Amino acid sequence: MPNDELLTGNHPKLTVLMERSKQEFTKSEKKVYDFVLDHFEEVIYQSLTEIALACKTGESTVLRFCRKIGFKGYQDFKFALAQELASVQKSDHDETFIDKVKNNMLQAIENTEQLTDMKELQKSIDLIATSNDIVVFGISASGIAGLDMQNRLLRIGKNIEVITDSHMQMMRTVSMNTDSVVIAISLTGSTKDIVDAVQSAKEKEAKVIAITNYTNSPLTKYSDHVLLTSAKENPLDSGSLVSKVSQLFIIDLLCTGLTMKMYDQAKRYKEQVAEIISSKLY
Repeated sequence: MPNDELLTGNHPKLTVLMERSKQEFTKSEKKVYDFVLDHFEEVIYQSLTEIALACKTGESTVLRFCRKIGFKGYQDFKFALAQELASVQKSDHDETFIDKVKNNMLQAIENTEQLTDMKELQKSIDLIATSNDIVVFGISASGIAGLDMQNRLLRIGKNIEVITDSHMQMMRTVSMNTDSVVIAISLTGSTKDIVDAVQSAKEKEAKVIAITNYTNSPLTKYSDHVLLTSAKENPLDSGSLVSKVSQLFIIDLLCTGLTMKMYDQAKRYKEQVAEIISSKLY
């Protein structure tokens, strides 16, 4: 990522950049990552040498860490940290738990929007639009997001299949071919069941669109297109609504893009669906 973008304000926040690259860090760089998260307010006052000593790593490791997430050096990194810290401090005071939940969701959407690659998004939309064999793979909460996508696309006449059972996912890949499109939803990109199913789909020459939090993960290795989400989630919060919100935001972009691309067909099917559904109302 060019440094001038990082300094203009039109870029992902520092914590988003670190989270996105987390799985790329070496063991030594992971020490720097953990230290920055745990001592956010202290790091801004520390020199390169001080943070290296605190992390028990070399200065070169700290510099590699900064460059790996898109900065020229440590000073650019600290500048971005100061900007985010000022923003956090401004919004943190007098926050109720209702405000906290709302702000977390808004932040997840804003951060995901910052990471959205329009070229990747458009290529994914085009791929889905031209395929007649679309399958969504998702486990647990990610499967729920997939079901929402199915509901959206059925309303515009685009039939997709959502499979949340790992055995069924593997079985479904057997009948895939070059016309098949798999949309794999996984926050970590490391869910073994999803990765195994996607790998099997690729062996059948299916195209794969990944909706995930990380640029480098076992899932993205088998993906033709990657759409990044941004939602921090620790193991105790697995399946949180904030995570699903970021996934649903990407799904909404895909569905809206498809509706615009297939406007006449979408309009016709929407009217027919509305008419049929109306018979279910009193």
